[in-house]
Amino acid sequence: MRLHDSRRLTGPNLLSRRPGAVIDAALADAEAEAAVGAWLRQARRMLDAVGWREQELAVRRFGAGASLYLSAPVDALYAATEIDEWAAAAAAAEVNGAGEPDAAGFADAAARLRAAIARERDPALLALRAAAAAHGVACLADDDQVSIGLGAGSRSWPRGRLPRPRAVDWAALHDVPVALVTGTNGKTTTVRLAAAMLTAAGRTAGVTTTDRIEVGGAVLDTGDYSGPGGARTLLRDRRVQAAVLETARGGLLRRGLALERVDAAAVTNVAADHLGGYGVDDLAGLAETKLLVTSVVVPAGRAVLNAADPELAARGSRGPSPVTWTSLEPHLPAPAGLDLAAHLAAGGDAVLLESDQLVLVRAGRREIVATIAGVPIAFGGAARYNLANALTAIGLAAALGLPVAAMADGLAALRNDDFGDNPGRSCLMEIDGCRALLDYAHNPHGLAALVGFAATLPAKRRLVILGQAGDRDDQAIRDLARAAWALRPDRIILKELPAMLRGRLPGEVPAILEAELLHLGARREAIAHAATELEAVQQALAWARPGDLLVLLVHLQRDAAMALLEQRRRAAPG
Repeated sequence: MRLHDSRRLTGPNLLSRRPGAVIDAALADAEAEAAVGAWLRQARRMLDAVGWREQELAVRRFGAGASLYLSAPVDALYAATEIDEWAAAAAAAEVNGAGEPDAAGFADAAARLRAAIARERDPALLALRAAAAAHGVACLADDDQVSIGLGAGSRSWPRGRLPRPRAVDWAALHDVPVALVTGTNGKTTTVRLAAAMLTAAGRTAGVTTTDRIEVGGAVLDTGDYSGPGGARTLLRDRRVQAAVLETARGGLLRRGLALERVDAAAVTNVAADHLGGYGVDDLAGLAETKLLVTSVVVPAGRAVLNAADPELAARGSRGPSPVTWTSLEPHLPAPAGLDLAAHLAAGGDAVLLESDQLVLVRAGRREIVATIAGVPIAFGGAARYNLANALTAIGLAAALGLPVAAMADGLAALRNDDFGDNPGRSCLMEIDGCRALLDYAHNPHGLAALVGFAATLPAKRRLVILGQAGDRDDQAIRDLARAAWALRPDRIILKELPAMLRGRLPGEVPAILEAELLHLGARREAIAHAATELEAVQQALAWARPGDLLVLLVHLQRDAAMALLEQRRRAAPG
């Protein structure tokens, strides 16, 4: 048994709805059953010894190991990780032939762990959480702050100065509607579309994405806020009347969900990306992870799922709330596990693209929300992935109770002909007679969708900037090269990502991309290299001539790239 990772789970997670601690351990095939059994025995023995007899244990097996979870009181999660680690060490010793810890050693360990629990305990937090649950409002806690209620209905206190429940003005506290959005691609755009619909309905929308935190269109902070920390920060802002939270895989696996209940949740799609971390090494495990957001949707809410995705079609109906299915091609058979026609016949909800109309179906009633022309980011239907995102946003808006008119206005409000509305996502601009398409596409699935759009844009020559983080395996990197080559670019600039080597040597990822491109038929002289993303953009602009199309895939230096493009646009003649 070899420990990969030990961490706290502060909210609903892949193994339980309860907070706790988890270890991801590598297990050799020959020892797996014995090691898991030994951990279960040792963990239960220690939980009983420290007085946590009511806590649960769970094991999730994956290809090369197992996740070993124990639940714990939310005010003692650091101590819980110590208990989990002790149990894993004791199990490893047992499997290796050392036997169980002797009585004296076990007693010493139990005393040490009881002391750790006592140091961490926070009765005031537990009392406030229990009172919040009794009043039906959320309680969000971290190492620095505790808040009751959400957004406009919230109140926050420093962790060390919590009020007694009877001193809280409970009548002034309430939750606000919240929707979660996850998936392999399309999350950020879907969040922004849903927020635009909330704004059109007259509500102050709070948003978290991999780019920033926003309230009512004002940026609170920039960076990746797609985890529970970003959610807590936003939901403590008393201006927020409704929230749409991008919820990425990493935060789900590292900490779990920030909230125990939400009004709606969407999964845009499930495709191979980020496989191999935290015990998720295949599409089935990834789908299970992403569908975690639907497990906390209230029964009266809606899970909004992509009917064309095989993983979602097979698993999506298992959550506690009804499903709103979305489909760009409702006339085609859905993947195995879903009968869309039967779902609609039974009065189920859906959002469908029918001819050029985006149609919301609720309990058999059909309402036209917009036409393709009313969705500027779809570029007349050429960017089909943004039509899919629009359908998902409509499903979320319906679950949040927004009027159809606000949905249509929100779709019309978001544009990609500038950098303001949807920065870094399919931003198309003209510079000196050539077109630049700036996008965040970073996996084969997302890049294939973008290439499908780019292929519809007339161009004398085409250029692609391409690169990848080092934590993808060689095959995933080659697949990215294949997706880019489908555009048959005349020029390819392979960028280095110095901040995202993640165990790779400098130049290693570009070398894999170049070898695959040459294998596919690219000419060596058509391939260039850049030390950074910004250098790649500078090279692209130097190469471009009127009539060219530049597909600029930029991940880390997006703001600098946008500033450079805007500078060049302003300096262009005329």
